[in-house]
Amino acid sequence: MSKTVGIIAGTGFYDIPGLTDKEWKEVTTVYGTAKVMTGNWNGISVVFLTRHGAKHTIPPHMINFRANIRALKDSGVGRVVAISVVGGVDTSLKPGDLTLIDDFVDFTSGREHTFFDGSGPEGVQHVDVTYPYDRTIQAALRESASRQGIPLREKGIYAGFNGPRFETPAEIRFAALAGATVVGMTGCPEVSLAREAGIPYATIALIVNPAAGLSEKEITVDDINAALDLGREKTLSIIAGALPALSS
Repeated sequence: MSKTVGIIAGTGFYDIPGLTDKEWKEVTTVYGTAKVMTGNWNGISVVFLTRHGAKHTIPPHMINFRANIRALKDSGVGRVVAISVVGGVDTSLKPGDLTLIDDFVDFTSGREHTFFDGSGPEGVQHVDVTYPYDRTIQAALRESASRQGIPLREKGIYAGFNGPRFETPAEIRFAALAGATVVGMTGCPEVSLAREAGIPYATIALIVNPAAGLSEKEITVDDINAALDLGREKTLSIIAGALPALSS
């Protein structure tokens, strides 16, 4: 397995402090072009991709997920750690908290969600997603968090919605009925595409707000930015501590 680690991030994560020998590259795939940053993080080769672009110009429903995943595969990454910025459906999750994602429910629509649509040489294939998030990566993240004394919740269930608007209270109640603990706009179909591409993939989610209807306050960008400030360093520290295991 390649020692290069792929990192995908979204809102509030547009660079990796400490990344050296940085170089932006455009990777052309049969699904379109993706822009990635290559570099070294604590001596480990990393390919970093920010979903929304360096200046947050790409809305969730217009992200070219297939190009992104294919670009990482073509760049030779062996494993991928994804950072998702999410709302909390489980009311015990507070802004600034972190959780590992174990499963997902995909409520998105209109997205190119598979490589196996019958148009390619692979034809139509059906891929098992009983364990969509890689256990080896999860273990490395869990151990890194434990060593650093950073709380990291387990057994998160991600509900994916289209965006860019936030969900309604009724949609959040619906997601909760499906067992969701967090809600976001970019985790689907990214996770299943990684599975189809054969890239081990796991997600660490940063909670930045209570989901709609779970607080008397409306969701504001200021509150989200404040929670990002609480959780950004913790998130990156966990990933940095896991890199030696992920690149072995």
